[in-house]
Amino acid sequence: MPLIIVRNDITKMSVDAIVNAAKESLLGGGGVDGCIHRAAGPELLRECRTLGGCRTGEAKITGAYCLPCKYVIHTVGPVWNGGKYGEREQLASCYRASLALAKEHGCETVAFPLISSGVFGYPKDQALRVAVDSISEFLAKNDMTVYLVIFSRAAYQIGNKLFADIATYIDDHYVDAHTDLRRERMRRMGVVESRMLTACEGAPMAAGWLDEALAHLDAGFSETLLKLIDRSGKKDAEVYKKANVDRKLFSKIRNNPDYKPSKSTAIAFAIALELDLDETRDLIARAGYALSASSKFDVIIEYFIGQKKYDIFEINEALFAFDQSLLGA
Repeated sequence: MPLIIVRNDITKMSVDAIVNAAKESLLGGGGVDGCIHRAAGPELLRECRTLGGCRTGEAKITGAYCLPCKYVIHTVGPVWNGGKYGEREQLASCYRASLALAKEHGCETVAFPLISSGVFGYPKDQALRVAVDSISEFLAKNDMTVYLVIFSRAAYQIGNKLFADIATYIDDHYVDAHTDLRRERMRRMGVVESRMLTACEGAPMAAGWLDEALAHLDAGFSETLLKLIDRSGKKDAEVYKKANVDRKLFSKIRNNPDYKPSKSTAIAFAIALELDLDETRDLIARAGYALSASSKFDVIIEYFIGQKKYDIFEINEALFAFDQSLLGA
């Protein structure tokens, strides 16, 4: 997917560029900054000395030296002073400036730390909102895979509540790499069998009934999705980016009539296309799923779609608030 939250050490990420949450001097420091300088080796500091520092909200690029990436993009986040001194805009500018440099240097994959959330004191939940908002805005117009790398367990858990439940959905590439293919085939056969039994319920087992049932199967998820995109008048890229699905995965869906997405990916496309509740249920049914009244995730999805509210971040807020109330109960 274009934006992926991971819990990892950013100095171990094999990407085109990693982003350093630096100080204005660019001469190293503590936290992520110190870790990156130590992993890169002394050559990074030598190059940084030639850059003349960096102002808050701006970014500069260097080589990566001993790191497993090509570049290090250095950006200076704001110090948190209560949120009344332009901190949000300065933080958003860090992400925009860094992504612009990455694009300028032909980067296809970039890894960010959670800028300003360490010693600079920016509240982690608010820092995550700014990061997701800023990166998603860029990805709506550009093809790039961006990792938001979070080291602390607490921040990663917040990230899951704010973002992963809706905005990343399920990483279909992970599913593709780990699915038991035999079990997947059996499940698909079960869906076909269920449809055939429904079509033939109450009818005699006449000769040729199997061929007849197979000839009248409903359209699958892929065919239905493409028809809905055509009906919307939107471009393919506009829809899959809004659904936070990358181009390779969408190509799989488009070119394979039998492709079975995750339930959450099907819901992502329903939200991106602003389908009503009946259309949403129909689309995910064609992927072999259903919305359940016993699932918190499904109930919140049904509520927002029923209210014709398709703002991913508003839905995230609802999930986050709901989880918080459960934790405090």
